[in-house]
Amino acid sequence: MKRHKTFMAIAAATALSITLAGCAGGASKDESDSGAGTGTTGELTFRSWSPIEQTTKQMVDTFTAANPGSKIDSTIFNYPEYLVDLQTRASSNTMPDIIGLQPGALTQQYRSNLMPLQDCAAKTWGADWQSKFYPIGIDQARLGNPEGDENFYSLPLLVQTVNLWANTKIFEEKGASIPKTWDELKSTVDQLKGGEYAPFMLPAKDSWLRNVVFLQIANNVAPGLPYEAEAGTKSWADPKLVEAFTYWQKLFTEKIAQDGAIGLDAYPSGANQFEAGNAAMIPLGAWWIQQSDPSKTGLPPLSEGMSGYQPFLFPTIPGGASESQFVGGIDVALGISKNTKNPDLACKALTDFIAGAGAQKLINTFNDLPAVTGLNPEKFTSDKQKQIWNTLTTEWMPNVKYSRYLKSPEMDTALGDALSAVATGQLTPQAAADKVQAAQQKVK
Repeated sequence: MKRHKTFMAIAAATALSITLAGCAGGASKDESDSGAGTGTTGELTFRSWSPIEQTTKQMVDTFTAANPGSKIDSTIFNYPEYLVDLQTRASSNTMPDIIGLQPGALTQQYRSNLMPLQDCAAKTWGADWQSKFYPIGIDQARLGNPEGDENFYSLPLLVQTVNLWANTKIFEEKGASIPKTWDELKSTVDQLKGGEYAPFMLPAKDSWLRNVVFLQIANNVAPGLPYEAEAGTKSWADPKLVEAFTYWQKLFTEKIAQDGAIGLDAYPSGANQFEAGNAAMIPLGAWWIQQSDPSKTGLPPLSEGMSGYQPFLFPTIPGGASESQFVGGIDVALGISKNTKNPDLACKALTDFIAGAGAQKLINTFNDLPAVTGLNPEKFTSDKQKQIWNTLTTEWMPNVKYSRYLKSPEMDTALGDALSAVATGQLTPQAAADKVQAAQQKVK
């Protein structure tokens, strides 16, 4: 699945937060009553924007074949349409049994509609069930819970790092090396200029991408500081965060990003350009490995077996951390309606999708990285694809410490807007930091 379905419409999610805050209710006859049953029999409904429809069908078919008497009615939407559908169902007491969610804002908007899942997890995987998951997934699963609420209202299905990708064909042709520092990034961009491609393609039109690039910069400048600022223990106007805004600005003023970056979206435009070979570097994330899904035919040459790509971490910033920092988190999580008529079957299906036979079908498509450790595709199409997979799952994901999300939709929007204003020259880094801090004070 392409990430524009996952990450677009952040503004829509923010708008929904107010609408949904008071929405509560259970499953209606149209939804969960049809799933009345016990154990492995009965019918469930599943609604989400991810995984893609073809992959979801494989997961559902695998589960129902192993559980005679069960049925799962699944519908996969584009992300913006999914938000509208979920809002409608919440307000009309027709919540699906199994629900696709994102950590933080989206899960919290529906918290009153969701069943705590820790008992389901312990029943399936044992008392130490949390150890099955990458740590960042467990941390983010309770992102935004009220103080003292330790429930898991969703469990991660897929996780990811945010990072950069290199077109290795261009790098090899130009004799360039993967940049590890900011100065190396600048010199590499200069070295790669002059071709019929962008040395560093930045799809800055999308708020989600602006934010994840900034969080990589900020966590290189001062690891963990953005989250202290959001918690109110530090200020967004802290000099180190002003410095992070300054380095974001330098992507534009020092001509590292291509001209017109603020008008380019990540999906479909930026991704299509990168896959066509029209960029040497792009900031995306671990999900890019899905371009090499072996179930697809007619893959572009660069994507076949990941032959033309290499992931790398955002270069370090002068005076900041000596090593690049790992930023990432949950791609998609799953929840269960608290009013489902068949909680046992819903639990069994949800846990199968996360770590059972259904999960294996999912991971075989390289849709993203599994939320549980040790789950790998049954088939790799090249040594390069396997090498990249191992880098992402065994070297990077266990070390992801910093979230690619902020807790509140208001702050997510405030940060994205401030970064846009810096990119277009409407705000200085200091003014942008002050504006985000003002938004933080209002939220608190």
